[in-house]
Amino acid sequence: MAKAKTKSAGGKIRVRLYKSMNSCQGRHRLSVRALGLRKLNDVRELTDSPQVRGLVNQVSYLVRIEEGA
Repeated sequence: MAKAKTKSAGGKIRVRLYKSMNSCQGRHRLSVRALGLRKLNDVRELTDSPQVRGLVNQVSYLVRIEEGA
């Protein structure tokens, strides 16, 4: 599956938790919490940095990057 890397003009990305963390690895659960996501459908606007991209890529099956941030 190809990962779409989108960069907004302001250097921000919007990340949405769209899948439950119930049956995922504990390490991935911590990565989601590090992104600031707590509940299902929670959205955070984060700065676009390699650290944030690494966390998003690690839990790509749980989160979505939204367009128009």
